[in-house]
Amino acid sequence: MHKPALYLSAASTISHQPTFRNPGFSVALGPVEASSVLINPDYKAYIEAGLLRRMSKILRMSVACAKDCITQAGIEQPDAIVVGTGLGCLQDTEKFLNTSLSVEGLLPPTSFIQSTHNTMAGQISLSISNHGYNMTHTQNTLSFEHALLDASMLLREGDRNVLVGAADEHIDILNDIAVRLEAELSFEVTAPLTSGASFFILSTENQGDSKVALADVYTCGGTENGQEEIDAFLDRNGMQAGDIDLALYAGAPVPGVGRNLDYLSLAGIYPTASAFALHYAMDLLGTNSDVKNVLICNALRKSNLGLTLLKAVEA
Repeated sequence: MHKPALYLSAASTISHQPTFRNPGFSVALGPVEASSVLINPDYKAYIEAGLLRRMSKILRMSVACAKDCITQAGIEQPDAIVVGTGLGCLQDTEKFLNTSLSVEGLLPPTSFIQSTHNTMAGQISLSISNHGYNMTHTQNTLSFEHALLDASMLLREGDRNVLVGAADEHIDILNDIAVRLEAELSFEVTAPLTSGASFFILSTENQGDSKVALADVYTCGGTENGQEEIDAFLDRNGMQAGDIDLALYAGAPVPGVGRNLDYLSLAGIYPTASAFALHYAMDLLGTNSDVKNVLICNALRKSNLGLTLLKAVEA
């Protein structure tokens, strides 16, 4: 059955690269380095000072990107808010656990409340006074793809605009356990561990300025033959590997595609870095007329596979 087109009408990313409110950034990025730091915007332009003081890094990134997306799209409210996160609010989790070890008696509840994975989606809804559907997906390295699938279903059930995004943050303790985490990856680690947040407005209608359509999203856990899954995914979209102008991958290049780019070299490593790849692809599709079809192949974890197909919208 043919699926109606879904349009990406806005995107916003905070990362270790100059991505925030910087159209055309895709042509100027180089590999992220271990010395690279998170490039923070002026959060006071998006978050009230009183709230800002109580927000951790991941909440600041998420709320700022969400509000920026809504402004770009020119909508008053999204019909739903869907967020993906692999590890959630680590900074607040660490703070709560340290407090539990050092404080006797009743513990202050703030760090515990803000440590839950759904805090990001909830905080966004509170900050924009949104009372619609609100959901957080946490499926390890496929968290963002599941958020995209959820948003797509909501739109096909009648919603017009959905705010969908992902965020994960790096804290120092991750460096200590990185060696154990590498056993879950499908490749040798060369990029640093980083933080990032990317949010998008996904819509059923092209308001005239959407340059990118979300053609399809697919996830598979426990996969044994990723290439067969990729071929089947492309086939159901009436395409072959040779029709893909660019594959953005984590794990291994996609055979048969003219150009492959390891998006982890640009984003660094965090569970939902495929959201960064989506914004990168959107920016490239909007600025390079030679690129029409982009495949994002997320094999960050060797047992998981996430595929996202994007197409340029014809003017």
